[in-house]
Amino acid sequence: MEIHNPETGAASLVMNLGARPKPLFLFRWLAVPMGLASMAAALPVAVLSFGCYGAAMLLRRVRPFRDTYEFLSRAYDRILDRLGKEVLQDPRDTPALRLMVSLTLTAVPIFAIQLVLGKPRLLFVIAFYLSLYGLRFQRFVRMFSASHLEAHRRHGFFSGKYEKVFGRYLEFFLGYLYGNAPELGRTAHVCLHHRENSGPDDTRNNMGYDRTSRLDFVWYLSDNIWTVLGIAPYAYFRARGDEKHRRRMLWGMTRYYAYFAAVFIYDWRIGTLFVLVPLLCMNFINAITAWVQHAFCDPERPGDYFANSVTVVDEVNFLNEGYHLCHHHRASLHWTEMPVHFERLRDRMRESGSLVFRDLDFLGLFLELTLFRRMDVLAEKLVPWEPMNHEQKLALLMKRTSLRTTD
Repeated sequence: MEIHNPETGAASLVMNLGARPKPLFLFRWLAVPMGLASMAAALPVAVLSFGCYGAAMLLRRVRPFRDTYEFLSRAYDRILDRLGKEVLQDPRDTPALRLMVSLTLTAVPIFAIQLVLGKPRLLFVIAFYLSLYGLRFQRFVRMFSASHLEAHRRHGFFSGKYEKVFGRYLEFFLGYLYGNAPELGRTAHVCLHHRENSGPDDTRNNMGYDRTSRLDFVWYLSDNIWTVLGIAPYAYFRARGDEKHRRRMLWGMTRYYAYFAAVFIYDWRIGTLFVLVPLLCMNFINAITAWVQHAFCDPERPGDYFANSVTVVDEVNFLNEGYHLCHHHRASLHWTEMPVHFERLRDRMRESGSLVFRDLDFLGLFLELTLFRRMDVLAEKLVPWEPMNHEQKLALLMKRTSLRTTD
């Protein structure tokens, strides 16, 4: 059958809400400006992030700067290693602790000082964005991976008395600064995405879109705002009569909307720069990640997560986020055990035709697949289970991004 494209996401949302066909047009064209605004908001942040990364690379060539940074970084790591043994349930999660401490010492006070000062200051805005997203968006990547793992921990990262104060610290505190509403992790991700595994009923599924099309990504990005705002997951749980998770989503949405409104009432300029822009950036980056993590669906088995979950292996693979299939297979598995689990799954992955890419991260996958549409590059980075020539790799990749599925 032919999957209807690109109305799938908005259509399922409206049907779940019990709306009549007429409001579908309103949902679509209300979402499109949000999608375009997300791209517009992310562009200057990206220029700042990558521009400062370039400047940092130049400074690294100056030996005194490099030596000073490495000395301070090692000292910081030693302190956090000792702290992690004291406050974490599992000391192996110290990289996540480092992220939480860094954000707490930078983004939180910058935002608090800006609220006290009132009128937005350009230097505070720049410092805030750099503290949130880091150089080359690496801090956001770390935040995404750490909050992802936290969502799967019943009590978060912290142990004992620390858990009572800092339980789910990323999702229920620092996440506000990123435009990440409470319960999008613990409830929507764990109890919706992992239940549906990017199948037809998943609010993040992209099977109805051409994953090599820039225009289709814009449609997907527009639809994704309903997930980021919590509305699509709420509709999902409501349609299934899942009252526990529906109430959780509603409470999480209420808290984030109250925060959003309070900052705007206090000062609309601060609200725009410190709340709305991060929300739009979250929508954009979140859509990219969801778009590529399940981009190569097998048309014959669209609901098989062994076929539609992508594995990417790169030198910088924070908390082993690239082992996405391993995570879907055993979501509770500790991130340090993912590479070993990957080896155990090799036979089943081979049978299922799971796709693995080397020397590539998810952003690079998005750039090559959708923005630049360079299948040749992806074919070179694809690690096939059986010997394949370049043309066979290209044919496989084209088949796995096809809109056609088999009943």
